[in-house]
Amino acid sequence: MADDGVAGQAIETFAHFYRQVEEGASGLIHEGDIEPVPRLPSLDELDQPSAADAAAAAAETVVLKLNGGLGTSMGMERAKSLLVAKDGTTFLDIMIRQVLRDRERYGARLPLIFMNSFRTRDDVAEVLAGYPELAVGQLPVDFLQNREPKLDEQALEPISWPDDPELEWCPPGHGDLYPALLASGLLDRLLADGYRYLFCSNSDNLGATLEPRIPLWMKANEVPFLVESCRRTPADRKGGHLAIRRSDGRLILRETAQTSPEDLESLMDLSRHRYCNSNNIWIDLGRLRTVLDEADGVLDLPVIRNVKTVDPRRPDTPKVVQIESAMGAAVQCFDGARSLVVGRARFAPVKTTNDLLVLRSDAYRLTPEFRIELAPERAGGEAPYVDLDPRYYKLIDGFDERFPDGPVSLVGCDRFVVEGDVRFGAGVVVRGSVTVGQGDGRLEIEPGSRLE
Repeated sequence: MADDGVAGQAIETFAHFYRQVEEGASGLIHEGDIEPVPRLPSLDELDQPSAADAAAAAAETVVLKLNGGLGTSMGMERAKSLLVAKDGTTFLDIMIRQVLRDRERYGARLPLIFMNSFRTRDDVAEVLAGYPELAVGQLPVDFLQNREPKLDEQALEPISWPDDPELEWCPPGHGDLYPALLASGLLDRLLADGYRYLFCSNSDNLGATLEPRIPLWMKANEVPFLVESCRRTPADRKGGHLAIRRSDGRLILRETAQTSPEDLESLMDLSRHRYCNSNNIWIDLGRLRTVLDEADGVLDLPVIRNVKTVDPRRPDTPKVVQIESAMGAAVQCFDGARSLVVGRARFAPVKTTNDLLVLRSDAYRLTPEFRIELAPERAGGEAPYVDLDPRYYKLIDGFDERFPDGPVSLVGCDRFVVEGDVRFGAGVVVRGSVTVGQGDGRLEIEPGSRLE
């Protein structure tokens, strides 16, 4: 890592996590060590601020997008943010235009900074160059996430892959935000320029936009770290959740990868663990600097031992361990950390082609302010559930081939399941709960069909 120019702070962090993995740490959080989170306050309960207060909050805020993902789970080999998200516009363009509109709305400088990985930086550089107005003062429009070696699953030594040496490296998860901010000098530069709050979110979640009520509430209640959470739905049953750690009463996150097989039933109990992490995180920059100083720059986050193949697009290549940590897990490092419940309009991540179909469909709309909103007809306030047969739709090429004329209409749909190889014509409408089944061969759904 040192020979490759990786920052010393990142090396120390990797060494800290490596020692835990070497000693057999699994990073598991057992059900017996946590309690459910009681009722949380809601963003909807907060008063709307005056124009002056909203502008003051925006003036103290920096927007940061985690943009290190390649979208390999969907068969992509470039930055996922370059994928068309809605109405022919990419995730990256929508994010940029959201912030430019907010600058006009609040009269604030409002920097937008991307944390890229070594695999995505070149991909997005050309797009960012097309927005010269994006830069604020001497602040960069992006900075690099660190990288670390993939480890042989058995030996826990750096893997060698001469066919493509770049595949010997991986990003260390979005928990790398903290050593990357520190090592790059960006944290101190933001503090010196008078910024107080950092709003971080994933670049595949277009619902994560500036919300001045949150930093104003944080300031009024002296909150150093805030997680936006959502009420879990059946679509979140296999995902992570918030919990209270019994040993010290602190708020923590438990991901699926940190859950033992015997605790999976409790993880999926929506009546017990009611809140999931949206990965929209708000951080008081001054308090972050203090916490990092007290920890000698290495936050003690739960380690995630992620087993993959050295070439993520080839399951026949050797298995490797990627040592990762989660950005939101830092909630446990701050006394007084809090969470606010937000609506699903602020949490519309695209992790699979199932999510992409919902976003591209009329269940969501893109406003003139480049906000992503659920259609007014979605009276329940939730997006439809979609499950496309992964044999045919998991990869973006196969997905686009089967929706060649655009997405089906889902505004009146509750549940849409596709089993088998099905190709949809233009203007297909899906209403209610629908399963389309197909055995051998391809099923063609005629243009204008109505599926109920």
